[in-house]
Amino acid sequence: MSKYIVSDPRKVTTKRFGEMKARGERISMLTSYDYTMASIVDQAGIDAILVGDSAANVMAGYNTTLPITLDQMIYHASSVARAVKRALVLVDMPFGTYQGNADLALECAVRIMKESGADALKLEGGIEIAESVKKILSAGIPICAHLGLTPQSINKFGGYTVRAKDEEEAEKLLSDAKILDELGCFAIVLEKIPAALASKVTQNVKAATIGIGAGNATDGQVLVVNDMLSMDCADFKKPRFVRTYANLGDIITDAVGNYIQDVKGNSFPNADESY
Repeated sequence: MSKYIVSDPRKVTTKRFGEMKARGERISMLTSYDYTMASIVDQAGIDAILVGDSAANVMAGYNTTLPITLDQMIYHASSVARAVKRALVLVDMPFGTYQGNADLALECAVRIMKESGADALKLEGGIEIAESVKKILSAGIPICAHLGLTPQSINKFGGYTVRAKDEEEAEKLLSDAKILDELGCFAIVLEKIPAALASKVTQNVKAATIGIGAGNATDGQVLVVNDMLSMDCADFKKPRFVRTYANLGDIITDAVGNYIQDVKGNSFPNADESY
């Protein structure tokens, strides 16, 4: 058992998100996209793993999350789900699978759940996606909502700036959060919004709130695992809200450099490493 687990070591469920919120226990969440990383993150004691559509960026090198497909998300999600024993596995529904068509949303949601073995799904948007949320929830599939900076709407926003700083957008975000909460979403991700607004949302919904660049008054936090481990490409500028917990990029580069040196110097493999 990991020394970092401070709560119940049982499998984390959507119900336990509510229990953790009620007793004031912060919820820890990180992304993962493959079996190996998910296994390590899960063994460390994380509460939830998000198989984010950010896989489009960190795994495939796209500039936005928009290109990733349903089949690709199912591939990543199933890889993660096979590795995880304790954490709740949450999967992003990709762009184009739930906006504007509730029947298609349900069809895609069912595919992800059946083919990946995940525990829940995440959808971006507020009242605009209410019908899709209702349809998916009616099938017994848990939903985590996502408000604030929603990367699938990046072309609408025109950039990755802080959202809901003005009163009108802040009021809509709070209204959307209440609507999604009343519909039955078990959690709401709040991305890159003022900390005071995130605190207000947290106090006004039953759902657990998970912040990313939204201050520390939310019920939990999520980061992209590659960001917090500093495994990003050289020209990547980390957002203000990312804290670096290890410089694995440097460690890996040094390890690869040493391997190259040993191969070219003919010191690898040595006698003990040969048959």
